[in-house]
Amino acid sequence: MVREKVTVSTRTLQWKCVESRVDNKRLCYGRFILSPLIKGQADTIGIAMRRALLGEIEGTCITRAKSEKIPHEYSTIVGIQESVHEILMNLKEIVLRSNLYGTCGAFICARGPGYVTAQDIISPPSVEIVDNTQHIARLTEPIDLCIGLQIERNRGYRYSIKRPNNFQDGSYPIDAVFMPVRNANHSIHSYGNGNERQEILFLEIWTNGSLTPKEALHEASRNLIDLFIPFLHAEEETLHLEYNRHKGTLPPLTFHDRLAKLRKNKKK
Repeated sequence: MVREKVTVSTRTLQWKCVESRVDNKRLCYGRFILSPLIKGQADTIGIAMRRALLGEIEGTCITRAKSEKIPHEYSTIVGIQESVHEILMNLKEIVLRSNLYGTCGAFICARGPGYVTAQDIISPPSVEIVDNTQHIARLTEPIDLCIGLQIERNRGYRYSIKRPNNFQDGSYPIDAVFMPVRNANHSIHSYGNGNERQEILFLEIWTNGSLTPKEALHEASRNLIDLFIPFLHAEEETLHLEYNRHKGTLPPLTFHDRLAKLRKNKKK
């Protein structure tokens, strides 16, 4: 664990990591500050960053499992301690890191007796398993367990839609939790007096180990910037030029008429 004394800048806006620790392979924590901010800015940034951290960062997970030997999701298989549903839930919890674009295939092929863990997943080089010890199933007899997997990179949460035809070919969708950030909080510390009052923004980030909190903070910031970039570009550049040329305010009742005229001239 790394902790640093918080020193507040009184001039330029700066950020700093004041605490960082790795609790285990699937839980990382980071605490960051941003200062100095004028009153109200810390809350504006904190709310936006929290939403971006939880919903705008891509992650990788298993979204489908397939095995022809499984009759239905809630069945049990002789020689396997867990039910099929429990195996699917264990696959849902596997933490992956990748630079995928879309989906790819992987598979598990293990023979009992013994434990089946994330280490038994055979995946492409572009996919990395964060914690090889994650439990999948326990084989109590000398049987073979072969499962095909679909791995996908996306963002947010996607509830699996279970259709009858999926089960007929032994294919089972899995609820996808793509979010690498487990939790994010923000708090505000105010200091100063009167009109000189300023704020410090504290951001706390917990990740699942596929990203460090610092990496998550950088990616969320980039995604936020990308969302606001369209507002920096005028939809109608000709309208902007026309407005600057006359250096005046367009009358409210003729604005739409002028816009239509400019678009008509542009087509010509």
